Amino acid sequence: MSSSPSQPLHRFCVAPMMDWTDRHCRAFHRVLSRGTLLYTEMVTAAAVIHGERERLIGFDDFERPLALQLGGADASELAEAARTGEDFGYDEINLNCGCPSGRVQSGCFGAALMDKPQTVAACIAAMLKAVAIPVTVKCRIGIDDKDSEEDFHRFIDTVAGAGCTTFIVHARKAWLGGLSPKQNREIPPLDYERVYRLKDARPDLEIVINGGIASLQEAEAHLAHVDGVMLGRSAYQTPWVLADADRRFFASANPVSSRAEAIVAFMSYVEAQASRGIYLSRLTRHILGLYHGEPGGRLWRRHLSENAHRPGAGSEVIADALALVEGTRARAAA
Repeated sequence: MSSSPSQPLHRFCVAPMMDWTDRHCRAFHRVLSRGTLLYTEMVTAAAVIHGERERLIGFDDFERPLALQLGGADASELAEAARTGEDFGYDEINLNCGCPSGRVQSGCFGAALMDKPQTVAACIAAMLKAVAIPVTVKCRIGIDDKDSEEDFHRFIDTVAGAGCTTFIVHARKAWLGGLSPKQNREIPPLDYERVYRLKDARPDLEIVINGGIASLQEAEAHLAHVDGVMLGRSAYQTPWVLADADRRFFASANPVSSRAEAIVAFMSYVEAQASRGIYLSRLTRHILGLYHGEPGGRLWRRHLSENAHRPGAGSEVIADALALVEGTRARAAA
């Protein structure tokens, strides 16, 4: 079974980001947008098979539409992990062929797989045979000195030949030697035109662009050339950017009209998590950027940072921070 090239949810997505897009982050992003496709952090196939599954890949149904990103290079392991993800209720399985971290390289997966298109093809074929939901690939435009357009198209064509029809492309190459993961997100130059040319050359494939996109206006501009757009750090660091996504990309009403309304809507989730013993700081770290660049934004961050980690801290910390920042904003507007 092959994945569909017309999956509309890829029109606008939030990237999988290690240590960031956990279930609490996704819960808040879902408050801001109902239609945006969300992704988990990358989880290795071995961890899914042998680890504590509920902790690693558990999610609440309201987070959907939701994709599970897997890391690995063993076809049988990936097939088993994909099947587990489908059983959990994920809407898509994504194979990471773009992460440049040393830990991932040592396991010979992530961006290193772009040098092994036949391996990726075998993995995709096994995963597609194991599940009925879409299987997609997230990759770079190249790695190290193997970054010609021919290298890139060879990788795409080989993997597409195994049945993958959706590719999410970070429009930078990865330097696997000499650059840190952070540097690999910033130093290699962006080449959006290469991703556009891929779409022109392979119109039958669904191509989603990623990398350095900071606003919905930029996302809309890219949609003139590709099928979908994926935001990364801007969606996390300034989450209010997501608040107009449903109107712009999915012809639906936005679920909230103000930052304060978003926080009020998030409170029920916060209280439910607190009843399960989840520390408040694990939740508040994902909302620190909500008032970025706004009057009172620094006060908001400081109050949450100074109080959320305290023993017994609960939703009242967020409520107090909200009162402080909204009071500041009201005075600034007067």
